[in-house]
Order: sequence, then structure tokens, then C-alpha cells
Amino acid sequence: MQLGWLQTFIAVYECGSFTKAAQKLGITQPAVTQHIRGLEKTLGQALFERTPQGADPTEEGQILASETKEAISDLNRTISRRLGTGHSDRPLRLGGPAALMSERVLPSLAQFTASGMDIDISLDTSSNVLEDLKASTVDMAISSIQPRCRGINSTPLNDEDLVLVAAPEIANDLPPGILEVDGARALEKLPVVTNGESEPITRHYWQTVFDAPPPARPALVVSDMRAVKSAAVASVGIAVLPSFLCTEELSRDGLVLLMDPEIPPITTFHLATRSGTLDNPSIARFHNHLLTTAKAW
Repeated sequence: MQLGWLQTFIAVYECGSFTKAAQKLGITQPAVTQHIRGLEKTLGQALFERTPQGADPTEEGQILASETKEAISDLNRTISRRLGTGHSDRPLRLGGPAALMSERVLPSLAQFTASGMDIDISLDTSSNVLEDLKASTVDMAISSIQPRCRGINSTPLNDEDLVLVAAPEIANDLPPGILEVDGARALEKLPVVTNGESEPITRHYWQTVFDAPPPARPALVVSDMRAVKSAAVASVGIAVLPSFLCTEELSRDGLVLLMDPEIPPITTFHLATRSGTLDNPSIARFHNHLLTTAKAW
């Protein structure tokens, strides 16, 4: 039995796919297939069942993974630490929602670029960057969706308060105190601005604060949360935004809080990686930096 076969086995187990394991390991898919077949022949047991979605471990595969995963991970870390430089010829690849990346993450990267690290940033919806992570086209993903799939690990990064805001022109047309009395009914005739990514947080806000569903159809849907903010400032409609995105506008009355609940709803962002990715020292250092920096957000 070759050690490389076990490393390939763990990669397939974590990725859930021969193709994705090949991408992770930097080898061809036929080579992955050859390794797994060699391991299965040596052990006399089938380790995976091929499915349209990828590869599911058999009972024997689950047992082998539980017995070897930690040891293989430790070995890979030792190889990276002792034999590798901790640097890669390609950039570190990070994906996440545009608003959070622009306002929170990018300002914290100076120490890495100054030290010579190259970083590629992908701006997309949470669902799309998680798909990129599973496909190995990014090394890390920041997502408002907690990933729940084999081979992807996540850590809560930070919680952001959600606020319901409007331009003063819209807010001033509401009778004082009407939201406290009528709740969501007071907003039924007001246009709502969202984007595809913000519709879940709009629904979460309405359900948490008003105990009611949001308007069935938003008046305006745009592709970026920063554009949602701009539309709200321009009196296009009311919007639910993460508080970090509109702090300046609230401080200079470009936007007004329509509600100030005692316990505001929150959205949680998660920092996700593929299993085994943190064996790379550079990625692990960047991962730790984001977790530490987020404490001050």
C-alpha cells in the first residue's frame, strides 16, 4: 500500500468527488481513480459508491476515514512545514459578498500585500462563493449562509446588526409612532429595495421584529447591497441593511432608522474552507488574521 493512496482517499472523502479531489491534489482524475482502485484492491473492500453527485463513502470507507484522517492531516502539515516554504506560485483566493469584502475585509489586507502575498478577491453572492469553494476555485469563502456539506468546514466570523432604513423624505411621511402601533401594516404601501442576497435578511428582519412576512414582491431588486443603500438614500424605497454599510449615512441623516428594536436582528457571516486547506501555512495565517480582525468589526 502506498501512502499517496491514503492521501488521495482522504481527499476524495473530504471533497465528495473524484474530480474535486484531483483538482485539490493537482493530479488527473484517472490518477485519483487508479489510487482508489489500488487501495480498494489491497484492502479487499469497496470504499466509495459512485453517484451522479460524486462519491459517497461506504461503511468501510467511513471507518477507514475515521481511523486515518487525523494522521494524514498531521503528516500533510508536517510536510508543508518542513519541506515547503509556506508560499505558493499562485495567489491566495478569497471569495465573499461585495459589501462585506469592500467595507470590512479589504481594509485589513495591507500587511499581507506589503509582505509580498498575492491575493485574488472574488465578489459574488454567498451561495455562489460557496459553490466556488466546493469547486476549488477559491481557497476561502465568506458567506452569510452556513455551509452544511461534507468536505467544507466553517467558523462563525462575525455578527452584523440589521437595520430598517429610509431616506428622510420617506420617513417623515410616516405618522410618529405608527410602526410601534401598526407594525408591518404601516409599511405595506411603501416600496422595498433588495438584492437577491438581501431578500433573506429582509425576511428575517420582518419575521423577527414584526412577526410577519415581508412584502411579497420588492419594488426594486439590484445586484449589490451597496446599490440597495444608494437606492434607499435616493428615496427609491425602504431597505434592510447591515448596520456597517450605512453608518455614515445614518450619522449625517442621509438615512433614518425606521425602527430601533431593543434587540436588533443579526446576520452571521461564516468563514469557510475545504477540509485540509489549512494545512497550508500561508492560508492558515490568513485565516487566523481574518478571525482575529473580525473581533474588532
